[in-house]
Amino acid sequence: MKKKSSQFKINYQYREYHYKPEELELSSPDKPPVELAKIHNSENVLGLILTFYVSFAVPARKTAQILRDVFCIKVSHQTVLNYAAGAAWYCHRFNLKHKGHIDDISAGDETYIKILGKHQYVWFFISAKNLKITAYHIADNRGTQPAVIAMNEAIRTASDDQKITLVTDGNPSYPAGIHFINAQVDDSATIQHKKVIGLQNLDAESEEYRSYKQLIERLNRTYKYHVRPAAGFNCTNGAVSLTTLFVTHYNFLRPHMSLQYQPPIPMLELKKLPTIQARWTKILSLAA
Repeated sequence: MKKKSSQFKINYQYREYHYKPEELELSSPDKPPVELAKIHNSENVLGLILTFYVSFAVPARKTAQILRDVFCIKVSHQTVLNYAAGAAWYCHRFNLKHKGHIDDISAGDETYIKILGKHQYVWFFISAKNLKITAYHIADNRGTQPAVIAMNEAIRTASDDQKITLVTDGNPSYPAGIHFINAQVDDSATIQHKKVIGLQNLDAESEEYRSYKQLIERLNRTYKYHVRPAAGFNCTNGAVSLTTLFVTHYNFLRPHMSLQYQPPIPMLELKKLPTIQARWTKILSLAA
């Protein structure tokens, strides 16, 4: 049998990424043109808008109708969107500042949304025990760069001696991104990566870490429930704003049954307030 010499060659690929710091910035809402302190309605109206539009996942037009027909508050659906975009700019800073410590294991995944009729991707990481969202980022692709951005934020508040494990699916962007991140630190701070492949446990690693993959999938379903009323977005800032507000709701306001009906990040300033709209306005005051 005649054999080719190429059959005996050892082939491998090596990729080296050179990202500048400005290329690894999280997506964030645009600064609103109008300050929330100068709006024509009261703080309570702003809180009600965020309560219905974000916490209860009511579309902007129906939110305006509820305020008009139930509370006799006349606002347009565009006002609802404008107030939400303005609040998101403050909530983004609040989310990053009050994220707190993370667990040793976090799960990550990306899900898609539509912006101007085209698929865009939302990257999430969630802490395994306290169930808080530790990173969120919107990008137009599922490549290595957005994976690095999301993972960098997910591990940002980890302690120096903490051993971090990230659980993801088989998307090759994650191991490539972890390779890039680990190259920037010493051996004692390297990130471990575990993959869960497919829907069945065909290997030991998938079987051991399947529960973490299910955790991030449940988060994706919850997120889709909250953004579905938008029926797609007309601009990137609208998608980033609603995603930011969803994270604020999920981490600081939404009670979790597995956490004894407490939010993942309990705050004393919010716990003593009786209504959701009051908690929303309190968060905005703390972020200002």
